[in-house]
Amino acid sequence: MAARSIASMTLSFGLVSVPVKVYTATESKSGVGFNLMHKECGTRLKQQYVCPHDGKVVERADMVKGYEFEKEKYVIFEKSELEALEASASHTIDIVSFVPTEAIDPIFLDKPYYLAPDKRGGKPYRLLQEAMKDSGTCAVARWTWKGKQHMVQVRAGNDGLILQTLLYADEVRSQADIGIEETDIQPTELQLAEQLIEQYRVDSYDAAAYKDEEKERILAEIDKKIAGNKITAAPAVEQPGAQVIDLVEALRASLKKKPPAEQPAPAPRAARKTARASAPAEESAEEAPAPKRRAVRRAATEDQPAPARKTGTKR
Repeated sequence: MAARSIASMTLSFGLVSVPVKVYTATESKSGVGFNLMHKECGTRLKQQYVCPHDGKVVERADMVKGYEFEKEKYVIFEKSELEALEASASHTIDIVSFVPTEAIDPIFLDKPYYLAPDKRGGKPYRLLQEAMKDSGTCAVARWTWKGKQHMVQVRAGNDGLILQTLLYADEVRSQADIGIEETDIQPTELQLAEQLIEQYRVDSYDAAAYKDEEKERILAEIDKKIAGNKITAAPAVEQPGAQVIDLVEALRASLKKKPPAEQPAPAPRAARKTARASAPAEESAEEAPAPKRRAVRRAATEDQPAPARKTGTKR
């Protein structure tokens, strides 16, 4: 699916202004979800908003947004007022500094977006991209979006500029609060660990080389269920104990093992269904092609029915 433009902004640094468009960089993708169904008739349950005062279902046409300024006290905003608030917001991405690209701890990185040049912005856009790439720097900037001011990183990618929102300091917990035990590391242990790392080391990370194997496993089980078979739990596999008695021996044993070979990616589901359809007719019911899954794959996972909601919502 092609990236979707969500805003037209101006990227500003010094006296230079670059007209840009902001695009989504990620797909809305979730795991395997299951719908809430009515056990008696097998129909999917619908989420509804119920007024707590009279117990009636509120239609979307009768919903408005409100801001809670005191406990259980709200001020109501009309749609035009919310649009006016959005229209008056700043449409500038203001660069406040340039820092080495590695200076920002990845734990502060949040959601990524793509930046593309808007009309007459091609040359300053490319100039900024190449200058940051050559200098090994990225930009720290302020960006106001949907009622919140974000601190963002603007960095040079291979094909253009990438904007990534940053978490504020108070949004990240300190790892020191966990209380990780301090231990003494012996030189022999460190040397063996480094050898083990070197054995498994690769030059780069290729995201396309990895698949969601757990999702594939669950979808295969769903195919069996659609075909009329019952899903049963696999035999429990005894897991090795978590405590390492002799760390040095464990490291040496690991070094003797070869790195696991990359398994070929599973065939696309459509190809697997085609292969099953062309199989001999005497195949068992378990091997027969399953009918098409509908909303089972794309529905959001829900553990319990949605609670009744108030008419007013926080902005």
